[in-house]
Amino acid sequence: MSTTTVAKPSAAPKGGRRKLTWPWIMLIVAAGLVLFSLVRVVSGADDLTSVGQVSGALQLAVPIGLAGLGGLWAERAGVVNIGLEGMMVLGTWFGAWAGYQWGPWVGVLFGLLGGALGGLLHAIITVTFNVNHIVSGVAINILAVGFTQYLSNFTFAEAEGGSSKQSPRIDPITDITIPGLSDWLMDLQQKHWFLISDIAGILGGLVTNLSLLTVVAILLIPATWWVLWRTSFGLRLRSCGENPVAAESLGVNVYKYKYIAVTTSGALAGLGGAFLAIVATGIYQEGQTGGRGYIGLAAMIFGNWMPGGMALGAGLFGFTDSLKLRGGAENVHALLLLVAVLLVIAALWQLYKKKYVVAVVSAAFSAAFFLWYFLTDEVPSQFVDAAPYVTTLLVLALSAQRLRMPKADGLPYRKGEGK
Repeated sequence: MSTTTVAKPSAAPKGGRRKLTWPWIMLIVAAGLVLFSLVRVVSGADDLTSVGQVSGALQLAVPIGLAGLGGLWAERAGVVNIGLEGMMVLGTWFGAWAGYQWGPWVGVLFGLLGGALGGLLHAIITVTFNVNHIVSGVAINILAVGFTQYLSNFTFAEAEGGSSKQSPRIDPITDITIPGLSDWLMDLQQKHWFLISDIAGILGGLVTNLSLLTVVAILLIPATWWVLWRTSFGLRLRSCGENPVAAESLGVNVYKYKYIAVTTSGALAGLGGAFLAIVATGIYQEGQTGGRGYIGLAAMIFGNWMPGGMALGAGLFGFTDSLKLRGGAENVHALLLLVAVLLVIAALWQLYKKKYVVAVVSAAFSAAFFLWYFLTDEVPSQFVDAAPYVTTLLVLALSAQRLRMPKADGLPYRKGEGK
């Protein structure tokens, strides 16, 4: 007598989170746009979603996003890359050095190579010699600053239009503006209609004065997702960040994939640095990265080590950074109202989940932000300057509970452990 075993469907892990589907994502984006438009109308800060604001935010988000993308490549292979800032510094210097002599696209190539050299050095130190990843990254940041200062003394200092702290002017990369559509969207945005003008401003910022290098940077995000999550190469690379011993036992050359990932990480950070020098400013200046490598790392963590989430984080940081360039205090003051409303929503959500202590704390902070908004006309200039960094800290603090880093990220590994 034969018996048949019926397989029961496995239950979802207790306390597990449901994966967001595209309809839910679109609904959240739509709700965010409505909320943002409402804040703009109430506060009168019409520049919040203007074409110029969105265009500026995109330009500021690109180097942060490229640094974050670089961090994602390294950490998916199990290597923490604190040295992104130093690799960006190398990208700015090499990009400017080649760019003013042989043209901007050659500068882009050299920026990539400069960052890749920093990534390769980090790989040698951490993968081959098994040095602590944080120590190596900090050392590279310090080394990159000193190295570029030394090189500037006998390159830019002797060039016409340059000095020991900056390069000569670099020719710009071609900008794209869609004629007709750009003007129509700008006219629509200037009418300041509820929601419609906000959507027009966002779309207008994406089709007005868009650098070709910006287009390349944006395309690198889906390209990274496809390579890492839809190819056998990406599966092997990610296995090195999850369980390198198991990966090696299955025939994966863990060292090779870690080297590829960390070198690519440096190249992407170097590309972000080249963007700063060639597109954003048109000139190399000492210290122009301004901590964007670290903010890129924060964007990657905010995005839960996924390209799409990282891009969202970079956009958020780029937007807050652009506020101080256009309208400054008025725009940041309007964001106080936005934060207050978001905290009300958070409090209601925590009440629904029966987390009463968190709900009360959220409500208290919401009341404080409402009072701050209604009792003042503007915020101190120091707060405007600190807005991008405050946003970084707040976002990381609020998103910390849902994060899941690669299991072997930052852990030491020796070749042969899987045999």
